[in-house]
Amino acid sequence: MIEINNLTEFSINEKSFKKLTNDVLVGEGKKGAVISIAFIKEEEIKKINKQYLKKDYPTDVLSFSEAEVNYSEKKEQIDVSILGEIVICPSQVEKNAKELGLTFKKELSRVLIHGILHLLGYDHERSEKEAKRMEKKEDYYLTLTD
Repeated sequence: MIEINNLTEFSINEKSFKKLTNDVLVGEGKKGAVISIAFIKEEEIKKINKQYLKKDYPTDVLSFSEAEVNYSEKKEQIDVSILGEIVICPSQVEKNAKELGLTFKKELSRVLIHGILHLLGYDHERSEKEAKRMEKKEDYYLTLTD
């Protein structure tokens, strides 16, 4: 299940972002995973960034990972992979897009992919090798948005 909450004035094409999210999850072997995506305002993401990462500035995307959960229902064992939540600030994405000479949609897609990859355990801050691996994945999934 992919849940999207847009708490901003930006127009977000939920259908295309659910499709992109699903494409990444399927590509990474996590079809059917539960993920929540929230689009929030700059002042909110700044508060969250400060509270959880001790960084006192707004950012474009934050990911909050959950653990995998198993539960039993009517003698059936069902595995549900709850990946977590991605928080995106469209106004920061818009600023980044302008600086990078990209369209808003392309940069928004990139940060969504970036957030999903973080939930899946990729970490560009771990090493240069891991950063290149993550960037390669981002570039691949971005080709699916063209």
